Amino acid sequence: MSDKTEPIGPATVVVVSGGSRGLGLAIVEDILAQGAKVAAFARTVTPELEAVAAAHPDRVLAASVDVTDVKAINAFLKDAESRLGPIDALVNNAAVGQDSLHVHTSPEQIATIIETNLTAPLLLARAVLRRIMAKGNRGRIVMVTSVCAQRGYSGLVAYSATKGGLDSAMRTMAREMHGRALVNSVAPGFFASEMSSVLGQTQLDTITRRTPSGRLVEPDNIVPVVNMLLFKDTNINGQVLTVDGGNSI
Repeated sequence: MSDKTEPIGPATVVVVSGGSRGLGLAIVEDILAQGAKVAAFARTVTPELEAVAAAHPDRVLAASVDVTDVKAINAFLKDAESRLGPIDALVNNAAVGQDSLHVHTSPEQIATIIETNLTAPLLLARAVLRRIMAKGNRGRIVMVTSVCAQRGYSGLVAYSATKGGLDSAMRTMAREMHGRALVNSVAPGFFASEMSSVLGQTQLDTITRRTPSGRLVEPDNIVPVVNMLLFKDTNINGQVLTVDGGNSI
């Protein structure tokens, strides 16, 4: 095993969940721009992700996989290792949103949000870390969480709980890995996406007015932070990096 005081090298094969559109797709494209390989999956593979995979057949694996399907996830990871090489990084990006007051959210809805946004990412991180350790490698894990874990927003109780849970798990994971992996979270503020669109334009306008930078976050603001955590020698570990224009201060 390498001396834990040595810097962990840049990611070479990155798994990205929820990589078919929006922020996930932008992260996939940036990983490729760094010269790394990427295994991206989502419940539905979009034409955009298919085009990226077709343009880089030796460096991209794209597949339709439900993040809550443990058997399918393990098969996908095995296929990724076979085609791309040893996995040494993960961007846990897949999630479902919420738009309902807690008293109006059914137990079934709460269970689905928790399974998708907390249980599944923890199991995926476990699977990737076990592969990293089995190969004697060292790696990097990035949890895409949310500013909702730090500040309350109506209609997002279960969603916020899952993102806060991921941030807490990330810190302990970083401690447990003890230098075998750098584990961090990136917590975006609200930006134009399928999940934030459920808030409605009025609420988004209110958030924008309350943001010191005067504008919502865009994927282009978040991608460089993920890039830093995957590829740079930063010695950042066990941290939540918030990108929200100052809305949470």
